[in-house]
Amino acid sequence: MKKQIKIGVGGATGTAKGFIDAWKRAERDEKVDTEHRLYFENLETLLKTLTAGRWVLLKILRTNGPMSIRALANELGRDYKNIHTDVRRLELIGLIDRTKDNKIEVPWDIVEARLMLAA
Repeated sequence: MKKQIKIGVGGATGTAKGFIDAWKRAERDEKVDTEHRLYFENLETLLKTLTAGRWVLLKILRTNGPMSIRALANELGRDYKNIHTDVRRLELIGLIDRTKDNKIEVPWDIVEARLMLAA
């Protein structure tokens, strides 16, 4: 089974409603599928966090497999310090992980991002 995360924009109210709905289904012993989501409060925050450079970083990691930060910086032709900053941010929000040997990897098979122009 492929591991998937959904990324989007959603306020606290919508996120809380989804959590409560899942909780109620679980209480009724209904099947509750595990869903991984990463929601940002607004589009501006999402775009500031998931920059074009960070998307490329994720793509390279997913394609090449686990790498050290130095190897990733060399692959991307970017400064080590900037890659380290990007890696740390993506690690904090759960889009990348560390392997046992401290290499970085993308644990997701599918990263789905949805943006709605209007509610």
